[in-house]
Amino acid sequence: MHAGVRLQRSRANPKLRTAMTESETASPRKALEQAKRIVVKIGSRAITQGDKPGEGRFQSIADQIIELRKLGRTVILVSSGAVAMGCQKLGITTRPKLIAELQAAAAIGQPRLLQAYEAAFASANIPVAQLLLTHAEVSDRRRYLNARAALDAMLELGAVPIINENDTVSTEELQFGDNDQLAAMVAPLVGADLLVLLTDVEGLLDQEKQRIPLVSDFEQVEPLIWAKDNALSVGGMGSKVSAARQACQVGLPVVIGPARDPEVLRKVATGEDVGTLFLPAGAALASRKYWIAYTRKMRGSLVVDEGALRAVVSQKRSLLPAGIVSVRGAFRAGDAVSIVSPDGREVARGLVRYDARDVERLLGARSEHIEERLGFHRGDEIVHRDDLVVL
Repeated sequence: MHAGVRLQRSRANPKLRTAMTESETASPRKALEQAKRIVVKIGSRAITQGDKPGEGRFQSIADQIIELRKLGRTVILVSSGAVAMGCQKLGITTRPKLIAELQAAAAIGQPRLLQAYEAAFASANIPVAQLLLTHAEVSDRRRYLNARAALDAMLELGAVPIINENDTVSTEELQFGDNDQLAAMVAPLVGADLLVLLTDVEGLLDQEKQRIPLVSDFEQVEPLIWAKDNALSVGGMGSKVSAARQACQVGLPVVIGPARDPEVLRKVATGEDVGTLFLPAGAALASRKYWIAYTRKMRGSLVVDEGALRAVVSQKRSLLPAGIVSVRGAFRAGDAVSIVSPDGREVARGLVRYDARDVERLLGARSEHIEERLGFHRGDEIVHRDDLVVL
């Protein structure tokens, strides 16, 4: 087991937490046998056959989830496919580019998607529950907690929650980007022990297109990320690795595995060597800091000098006005912003205490001069370390 792997979420399964901190001689896969609450994401590519959604894929996923429930596991499904199914009904062979056309396709396809899952679970008399989310539901703390309560209630009632982005009302402002990111946000929302991202390949592949079974260092695999375009889907392997990194930040192990394997979920949940397992390393982010870093939309950015970069990244200090060299965006106090290094790398994210125009007036200023320049004072820091997450 990778040293330092930990699960520190307040809602985490304590048996899994213990398993993930056992000695290095223990198998990383064996720890997954303790995962009781699992989020599974399946994308448009994985549930389509050619350019058409395949009924057999829906039944395969349902049968696997039914089997996991018999093993005492709880499963939350994040499923793409609404746009693809809408396009099928409309006779469209390529994904629409205009937002209004995407929304129309999603509105037509979402009922068909849910109907397909209802039919697939009918033999086991298991109800399915639809939950459509936009970024607004998870970026607002109160809505985030309300969504969690609703999901907990669905699970208590024995339903399988089926979550999708609400494409019908989503605009660029409200979009997650793709359902890989949505799944990575849903997993900590429901207190999951494991995230499984199903795809149309065996897992993360190396340069010879051979499966990589285990990843504990994301920096080493970034050059290997590759993706193929698909006319009816978004995302790709890069998106899945990004989602895996995000989930690992809160201590969640992640498996990227092949959707076409009819037993992939059982194999993952029973510790078999399938797909690519991503292990979290180091201390997990507290839920509030995860919310800041990954569920808030970045409204702008602050470019900092080398001194501020060291203070924020290495010394874990607050960001002061003296270290900011430029401001990008029209953010307001309380918004989330990116902290950017002199060479253009995003190094941190945080909640800003001042409006963008006020920060511009404070560039290079010492903290004791804030009130003198602005006529008011909200604190010595532009981004306080308690509201700051180093990436």
